[in-house]
Amino acid sequence: MNPSVALPARRISDLLSSGLEARVKAKRQRMDKPRTDEDQQLVARTQSGDPGAFDQLVVKYTPRLYGLVYNMTSNHEDTNDLLQDVFSKAYKAIRGFRGKSSFYTWVHSIAVNMTLNFLKKRGRRFQLSLDDVDASIQNDKEFLELTATSSPVREADLSELQRRLNEAMMKLSDEHRAVVTMFHIQGMPHAEISKILRVSEGTVRSRLFYANRQLQNYLDEFRKNPVA
Repeated sequence: MNPSVALPARRISDLLSSGLEARVKAKRQRMDKPRTDEDQQLVARTQSGDPGAFDQLVVKYTPRLYGLVYNMTSNHEDTNDLLQDVFSKAYKAIRGFRGKSSFYTWVHSIAVNMTLNFLKKRGRRFQLSLDDVDASIQNDKEFLELTATSSPVREADLSELQRRLNEAMMKLSDEHRAVVTMFHIQGMPHAEISKILRVSEGTVRSRLFYANRQLQNYLDEFRKNPVA
């Protein structure tokens, strides 16, 4: 198969499912050290016309990219659609990939940029669905402190806290939410985020500081006015 031709949407959909099933229980894992040698081999094979090699890359990176895109969009349907577009674009563009960065960084850059463009087009007409709340925020340090003990009242408070934190995430600008997602939820270091967003590490730290302050303000409001 010619790598310049997009994989069929159905095939990508099947591969995405395989990738998610491989690590569906993984929540906010620290970033695995990229297996660059393996990725380079798979990229080279894909560039030589082996579509099965790209299949392996799709399965390998679907869990992380799904988490990244979902935490930026907070919508499963949008995430599924975007991932198909991301991998289709990556497959069509992979012949021009020269390895100046790792495949990990390259494909994450495609995912973040496509998601940010999607969010700009979607605008603020989107409303967060309380039935579609991402559980990864439960790993937030403040959230974990509150889960030290359990009671019906506390569980109600935690449910409300999770809802408030997710609402707060959606109130951040798209760029700030992207940085929070990559750093706090996916565990990426500043340097990697800098490469993906193509901004300085100082800009990454600045965005994180601002976003953390905004999220903390929402958290403080909840603590002052917990669920009765």
